[in-house]
Amino acid sequence: MSNLAIAAHGLRKSYGDKVVLDGVDLAVPAGTIFSLLGQNGAGKTTAVKILSTLISADAGTGAVRIGGHDLAAAPQEVRASIGVTGQFSAVDGLITGEENMLLMADLHHLSKREGRRVAAELLERFDLTEAAKKPASTYSGGMKRRLDIAMTLVGDPRIIFLDEPTTGLDPRSRHTMWQIIRGLVSDGVTVFLTTQYLEEADELADRIAVLNDGRIAAEGTAEELKRLVPGGHVRLRFTDPAAYQAAALALETSLRDDESLTLQAPSDGSQRALRVLLDRLDTAGVEADELTVHTPDLDDVFFALTGPGATVPGATVPDQAGRSV
Repeated sequence: MSNLAIAAHGLRKSYGDKVVLDGVDLAVPAGTIFSLLGQNGAGKTTAVKILSTLISADAGTGAVRIGGHDLAAAPQEVRASIGVTGQFSAVDGLITGEENMLLMADLHHLSKREGRRVAAELLERFDLTEAAKKPASTYSGGMKRRLDIAMTLVGDPRIIFLDEPTTGLDPRSRHTMWQIIRGLVSDGVTVFLTTQYLEEADELADRIAVLNDGRIAAEGTAEELKRLVPGGHVRLRFTDPAAYQAAALALETSLRDDESLTLQAPSDGSQRALRVLLDRLDTAGVEADELTVHTPDLDDVFFALTGPGATVPGATVPDQAGRSV
């Protein structure tokens, strides 16, 4: 547990009769990207606000550590170790990009000389040097988002909360933002990412937690989560009709396509399942000409785990602390 950048147990938050978080546990190793998925209104932003000291939880705050600091006992130390980029840009459009950066430097109590140095380095890092003297209101959506993250980095935080950082961006700007996020992690920063883009979580996250009805419905790597959802299979194609027939007999539960000489055998795509299938083929003395593994994608996982009455039997992928969720 000592290598966790974020550790929380039993987070609860309600607004009136509406329970937003109902006993949420989180464990995020340092230097990784952790993604929290959920429908709109699922509580993702509420979780970020609690962990970043912006609001208090109804329960569980005493069991939260951020960057090694107790959230309840040392909120100032927590704030000093984190950066937050919210859903809505904190950029002031009435002043230039450089002035936005210098304002953040002042808020972090940097000297004028140090503030200018840090601002210049970050503007260059995020490819904003040429636009630095222009009003931020003239920036594109992608440029504003890059400036927003650059402003977050002025204090050199080791943990960054990114709340839907690519919402509204075009595909090229989104991919640029992905490169920036990967670069942060390569520098040792921990990223807590909420997103409404499943492809984004699949592409970036080391671990993903799916939030539904105030609880973590499942947590794991993208591949582990995909294996929770039924529908995975292995497709086998043959050119020899005799080999095809022998394989169909060996794999009794497979679906047949006699015209194309293909079989579709149920499989979760795991190494163990593939070994069992291949052992059956070896025993039958046949070899497929083509083997393709098909597993459900994160869209399938999301729809199976979220929404009213959503359940996935056996959704017990162990988290980083060894618990089953």
